[in-house]
Amino acid sequence: MIEQSPVGAVPRTPSYQDALDRLRASHQIYTDSDHVDGFVTVRSLAKRPCFQANNFEAWMAGSIEAGALESNAAIFERYVASLPLAWRVKAESMRLVVAGRPAHHRKHGGVILHDPVHTLFLVPGAGPNPGIPGNYLHGSVLQLGANPDTDGWSVHVHDRDDGAAMCDTRTLREAQEKWAEVVASSPFHLSELAVLGFRAN
Repeated sequence: MIEQSPVGAVPRTPSYQDALDRLRASHQIYTDSDHVDGFVTVRSLAKRPCFQANNFEAWMAGSIEAGALESNAAIFERYVASLPLAWRVKAESMRLVVAGRPAHHRKHGGVILHDPVHTLFLVPGAGPNPGIPGNYLHGSVLQLGANPDTDGWSVHVHDRDDGAAMCDTRTLREAQEKWAEVVASSPFHLSELAVLGFRAN
């Protein structure tokens, strides 16, 4: 019934509400980010694409440098373009929160300093709060300090508001592998990432 309803709704009878509670507890449905009081099924979200740098795998393989990764702005553009027209304006209003500001390179003593690596990804799912338009979670693989070899890395995943899960790693390779696990596991509820070693915000 949820999948057949244009707003993901079911009748407000006790039996249907009991069924919704069971489906929520088993992570088979999530609150729909696009329809008030609506729900979306994991089965329908499994058909949605994930978005990440289109050359992320090349970065994992070591054939490109981090500076050559597709920009967060371009990844976000592809995500927005995938949405129905009615949801695009709301998605655009979240651009700065999700994709952030462009990286700037600074000079210090004649040496160009690069901002730490931060690459965006979006996967279908939800958390304690609904996802962003289209029922997506947004996350990033990010460098924790100035030295990519010694300062560590982290993978963060967020819902629309303050729900988040994160996992810190010692090396870039571990962070890349954790990212691959997250993408392969979607769609999911943020709480389910605990089995992959993530901690809740």
